[in-house]
Amino acid sequence: MILLLPAALAACDRQSPPKEQANAAISGEVPTASEEVKGIGAKDGTFDYRLDRSKAGTPAPDFAFLDPDGGEKTLKDFAGKPLIVNLWATWCAPCIAEMPTLDRVAATYGPKGLAVLTISQDNQGLKAAKPFFEKHKLPHLKGWADPETNFGFHYATGLLPTTVIYDAQGKEMVRVIGAMDWEGPEAKALIDAAMQS
Repeated sequence: MILLLPAALAACDRQSPPKEQANAAISGEVPTASEEVKGIGAKDGTFDYRLDRSKAGTPAPDFAFLDPDGGEKTLKDFAGKPLIVNLWATWCAPCIAEMPTLDRVAATYGPKGLAVLTISQDNQGLKAAKPFFEKHKLPHLKGWADPETNFGFHYATGLLPTTVIYDAQGKEMVRVIGAMDWEGPEAKALIDAAMQS
Protein backbone atom coordinates (compact mmCIF):
# COMPACT_ATOMS: atom_id res chain seq x y z
CA MET A 1 0.00 0.00 0.00
CA ILE A 2 2.86 2.38 0.84
CA LEU A 3 4.32 1.82 -2.64
CA LEU A 4 1.02 2.69 -4.32
CA LEU A 5 0.49 5.96 -2.42
CA PRO A 6 3.23 7.96 -4.27
CA ALA A 7 1.89 6.72 -7.60
CA ALA A 8 -1.66 7.72 -6.66
CA LEU A 9 -0.50 11.13 -5.43
CA ALA A 10 1.41 11.77 -8.63
CA ALA A 11 -1.41 10.50 -10.85
CA CYS A 12 -4.11 12.59 -9.22
CA ASP A 13 -2.53 15.96 -9.91
CA ARG A 14 -1.27 15.30 -13.42
CA GLN A 15 -3.02 16.36 -16.58
CA SER A 16 -1.57 13.53 -18.67
CA PRO A 17 -1.50 9.83 -17.83
CA PRO A 18 1.45 8.97 -15.57
CA LYS A 19 4.09 6.37 -16.45
CA GLU A 20 2.64 4.03 -13.84
CA GLN A 21 -0.68 4.07 -15.65
CA ALA A 22 0.95 3.26 -18.97
CA ASN A 23 2.63 0.30 -17.29
CA ALA A 24 -0.75 -0.84 -15.95
CA ALA A 25 -2.12 -0.85 -19.50
CA ILE A 26 0.85 -2.89 -20.72
CA SER A 27 0.48 -5.39 -17.86
CA GLY A 28 -3.16 -6.01 -18.77
CA GLU A 29 -4.69 -4.34 -15.72
CA VAL A 30 -6.21 -1.69 -17.98
CA PRO A 31 -6.51 -3.15 -21.47
CA THR A 32 -5.83 -0.51 -24.09
CA ALA A 33 -8.12 -2.14 -26.63
CA SER A 34 -11.20 -1.39 -24.55
CA GLU A 35 -10.33 2.17 -23.59
CA GLU A 36 -11.84 5.26 -25.07
CA VAL A 37 -9.65 8.27 -24.34
CA LYS A 38 -11.64 11.44 -23.78
CA GLY A 39 -11.00 14.98 -22.72
CA ILE A 40 -13.39 17.75 -21.88
CA GLY A 41 -12.30 21.31 -22.38
CA ALA A 42 -13.19 22.44 -18.88
CA LYS A 43 -12.32 26.04 -18.03
CA ASP A 44 -9.50 24.90 -15.76
CA GLY A 45 -8.55 21.84 -17.83
CA THR A 46 -9.24 19.36 -15.02
CA PHE A 47 -11.77 17.16 -16.80
CA ASP A 48 -9.60 14.54 -18.48
CA TYR A 49 -10.75 10.93 -18.46
CA ARG A 50 -11.00 7.69 -20.34
CA LEU A 51 -13.70 5.04 -20.42
CA ASP A 52 -12.95 1.39 -19.75
CA ARG A 53 -15.65 -1.15 -20.60
CA SER A 54 -13.41 -4.22 -20.26
CA LYS A 55 -15.03 -5.27 -16.96
CA ALA A 56 -18.64 -4.75 -18.10
CA GLY A 57 -20.93 -7.41 -16.64
CA THR A 58 -18.71 -8.02 -13.59
CA PRO A 59 -20.66 -8.16 -10.30
CA ALA A 60 -20.09 -5.37 -7.76
CA PRO A 61 -17.57 -6.23 -5.03
CA ASP A 62 -19.00 -7.22 -1.64
CA PHE A 63 -16.51 -5.82 0.86
CA ALA A 64 -17.61 -3.33 3.53
CA PHE A 65 -17.04 0.42 3.62
CA LEU A 66 -18.11 3.10 6.12
CA ASP A 67 -21.32 5.09 5.92
CA PRO A 68 -21.28 8.74 7.08
CA ASP A 69 -22.21 7.66 10.63
CA GLY A 70 -19.42 5.08 10.89
CA GLY A 71 -21.59 2.02 10.23
CA GLU A 72 -20.65 -0.62 7.68
CA LYS A 73 -22.32 -0.95 4.30
CA THR A 74 -21.73 -2.93 1.14
CA LEU A 75 -22.85 -2.20 -2.39
CA LYS A 76 -25.43 -4.96 -1.94
CA ASP A 77 -27.23 -2.59 0.46
CA PHE A 78 -28.16 -0.63 -2.67
CA ALA A 79 -29.50 -3.63 -4.60
CA GLY A 80 -32.12 -2.86 -7.20
CA LYS A 81 -30.79 0.65 -7.89
CA PRO A 82 -28.32 1.83 -10.49
CA LEU A 83 -25.16 3.07 -8.78
CA ILE A 84 -22.40 5.56 -9.39
CA VAL A 85 -19.43 4.65 -7.19
CA ASN A 86 -16.93 7.50 -7.18
CA LEU A 87 -13.51 6.95 -5.60
CA TRP A 88 -11.87 10.20 -4.55
CA ALA A 89 -9.61 11.72 -1.90
CA THR A 90 -9.51 15.07 -0.12
CA TRP A 91 -5.99 15.75 -1.45
CA CYS A 92 -6.95 15.09 -5.10
CA ALA A 93 -7.64 18.33 -7.02
CA PRO A 94 -9.39 16.69 -10.04
CA CYS A 95 -11.58 14.72 -7.61
CA ILE A 96 -12.69 17.92 -5.90
CA ALA A 97 -13.23 19.68 -9.24
CA GLU A 98 -15.81 17.10 -10.38
CA MET A 99 -17.67 16.92 -7.02
CA PRO A 100 -20.13 19.77 -7.75
CA THR A 101 -21.22 18.07 -10.98
CA LEU A 102 -21.72 14.78 -9.10
CA ASP A 103 -23.77 16.65 -6.49
CA ARG A 104 -26.07 18.04 -9.18
CA VAL A 105 -26.41 14.56 -10.74
CA ALA A 106 -27.42 13.22 -7.32
CA ALA A 107 -29.98 16.03 -7.01
CA THR A 108 -31.46 15.28 -10.43
CA TYR A 109 -31.32 11.48 -10.53
CA GLY A 110 -31.43 10.56 -6.83
CA PRO A 111 -35.21 11.02 -6.62
CA LYS A 112 -35.49 8.75 -9.69
CA GLY A 113 -33.59 5.93 -7.96
CA LEU A 114 -29.90 6.50 -8.75
CA ALA A 115 -27.50 6.13 -5.80
CA VAL A 116 -24.36 8.29 -6.01
CA LEU A 117 -21.70 7.10 -3.57
CA THR A 118 -18.62 9.26 -3.16
CA ILE A 119 -16.27 6.90 -1.32
CA SER A 120 -13.16 8.54 0.11
CA GLN A 121 -9.90 6.68 -0.30
CA ASP A 122 -8.21 8.79 2.40
CA ASN A 123 -6.60 6.46 4.92
CA GLN A 124 -7.96 8.71 7.69
CA GLY A 125 -11.44 7.54 6.65
CA LEU A 126 -14.32 9.59 8.01
CA LYS A 127 -11.91 11.90 9.87
CA ALA A 128 -10.98 13.27 6.44
CA ALA A 129 -14.30 12.88 4.60
CA LYS A 130 -16.63 14.43 7.21
CA PRO A 131 -14.83 17.79 7.48
CA PHE A 132 -14.65 17.97 3.69
CA PHE A 133 -18.43 17.68 3.37
CA GLU A 134 -18.96 20.10 6.27
CA LYS A 135 -16.78 22.68 4.50
CA HIS A 136 -18.11 22.30 0.95
CA LYS A 137 -21.71 22.82 -0.11
CA LEU A 138 -22.56 19.42 -1.59
CA PRO A 139 -25.98 18.77 -0.05
CA HIS A 140 -26.87 15.76 -2.21
CA LEU A 141 -23.67 13.79 -1.55
CA LYS A 142 -22.55 11.99 1.59
CA GLY A 143 -19.11 11.25 2.99
CA TRP A 144 -18.64 7.51 2.62
CA ALA A 145 -15.17 6.16 3.40
CA ASP A 146 -12.95 3.22 2.54
CA PRO A 147 -9.85 3.77 4.73
CA GLU A 148 -8.47 0.33 3.81
CA THR A 149 -8.70 1.35 0.11
CA ASN A 150 -10.35 -1.96 -0.79
CA PHE A 151 -12.13 -0.33 -3.72
CA GLY A 152 -8.94 1.26 -5.01
CA PHE A 153 -7.10 -2.07 -4.95
CA HIS A 154 -10.09 -3.89 -6.44
CA TYR A 155 -10.51 -1.51 -9.40
CA ALA A 156 -6.71 -1.23 -9.82
CA THR A 157 -6.79 1.81 -12.11
CA GLY A 158 -3.93 3.58 -10.35
CA LEU A 159 -5.72 6.92 -10.69
CA LEU A 160 -8.14 9.07 -8.71
CA PRO A 161 -10.84 9.88 -9.35
CA THR A 162 -12.14 6.57 -10.62
CA THR A 163 -15.88 6.15 -11.03
CA VAL A 164 -17.72 2.91 -11.76
CA ILE A 165 -21.31 2.81 -12.97
CA TYR A 166 -23.39 -0.25 -12.06
CA ASP A 167 -26.77 -1.23 -13.45
CA ALA A 168 -29.74 -2.01 -11.21
CA GLN A 169 -28.71 -5.68 -11.14
CA GLY A 170 -25.33 -4.78 -9.60
CA LYS A 171 -23.33 -5.45 -12.77
CA GLU A 172 -20.58 -3.09 -13.88
CA MET A 173 -21.36 -1.08 -17.01
CA VAL A 174 -18.35 1.23 -17.41
CA ARG A 175 -15.41 2.75 -15.54
CA VAL A 176 -14.59 6.41 -15.88
CA ILE A 177 -10.91 6.81 -15.06
CA GLY A 178 -10.13 10.44 -14.34
CA ALA A 179 -12.31 13.49 -13.77
CA MET A 180 -15.49 13.93 -15.83
CA ASP A 181 -18.05 16.68 -16.15
CA TRP A 182 -20.99 14.62 -14.92
CA GLU A 183 -23.45 17.07 -16.47
CA GLY A 184 -21.95 16.77 -19.95
CA PRO A 185 -23.64 14.91 -22.81
CA GLU A 186 -21.46 11.79 -22.60
CA ALA A 187 -21.98 11.46 -18.85
CA LYS A 188 -25.72 11.97 -19.34
CA ALA A 189 -25.77 9.11 -21.87
CA LEU A 190 -23.94 6.81 -19.43
CA ILE A 191 -26.29 7.71 -16.58
CA ASP A 192 -29.40 7.35 -18.75
CA ALA A 193 -28.25 3.85 -19.79
CA ALA A 194 -27.86 2.91 -16.12
CA MET A 195 -31.29 4.34 -15.29
CA GLN A 196 -32.88 2.18 -18.00
CA SER A 197 -31.29 -1.02 -16.66
